[in-house]
Amino acid sequence: MKKRAHGPTQLVFIFAEVLIAITLAVQAAAFAQDQPESQKQSRTQLKVITSGGFAAALREIQPEFEKATGIKVTVTRGASQGSGPDTIGAQLRRGVDADVVIMSREGLDDLIAEKRIVAGADVNLGQTPLGLSVRAGAPKPDISTVEAFKRAMLQAKSVTFPGSTTGIYMVEKLFPQLGIAKEMAPKTTSVGVAAVAKGDAEMAVQPVSELLHVPGTEFVGRIPKEIQYVSVFSAAIVAGTKEQKAAKELIEFLTSEKAKAAMKKSGMEVLAARAQNRGRTLQGSPDRGQAGGAP
Repeated sequence: MKKRAHGPTQLVFIFAEVLIAITLAVQAAAFAQDQPESQKQSRTQLKVITSGGFAAALREIQPEFEKATGIKVTVTRGASQGSGPDTIGAQLRRGVDADVVIMSREGLDDLIAEKRIVAGADVNLGQTPLGLSVRAGAPKPDISTVEAFKRAMLQAKSVTFPGSTTGIYMVEKLFPQLGIAKEMAPKTTSVGVAAVAKGDAEMAVQPVSELLHVPGTEFVGRIPKEIQYVSVFSAAIVAGTKEQKAAKELIEFLTSEKAKAAMKKSGMEVLAARAQNRGRTLQGSPDRGQAGGAP
């Protein structure tokens, strides 16, 4: 079978088609180059694991960050410390994919020691004291003094708090210090304020940022400064992430004025610039919380 030869007219058409294809490819490349950075990152996704203390603030500022950068953020939860399978540390150890963690400084320092955090990529964001909440409509106990708080704990039928950093403080230090560890043991749970909202617990004691604006509950106030524990919450980039640039953008955004407003609304106190850099070296040892002083 003889091959058909291309005539001059056909060659012109073929050449024109090739030229059009090249032109379109060049234009597409130029368009991509000229796109704003936020549009280029529209397919970038960040996986963030946060503890409860920062969850409310993050929930409020997440849409603003996504709109400003085009970076999609997926948020999951985990406790900063504890022995459960869903703590942030436990999740990372079993290979759960994450780019950024936001958690208590104590738990973060544990991960830094395990080399699970990019060196120098941790920033302190804010701090919050312990407070107490009851179910909406329930009588509010007097917790204005150490003795009043102790009496409220003994009179309560049930008390709940997270089994993480501040829960560890209460069980291992505060209750023994008040001499009520034995009495509290059978009536405490580690569910947290959600149990109060459902009527399954009478009182919740945990960071103020976890108590404010919880439907079905009412905030009573901070516990006395003499027995107070101030939690410092920090953000960091997880070692091995492929999204370091986007992760840095998120952490920078978390220190912006918009983020600070969200933190204050959630009950947190924004840390000064010097405290944000490497908070665990500051006086007062925030790496193990600040017991005995309000923020």
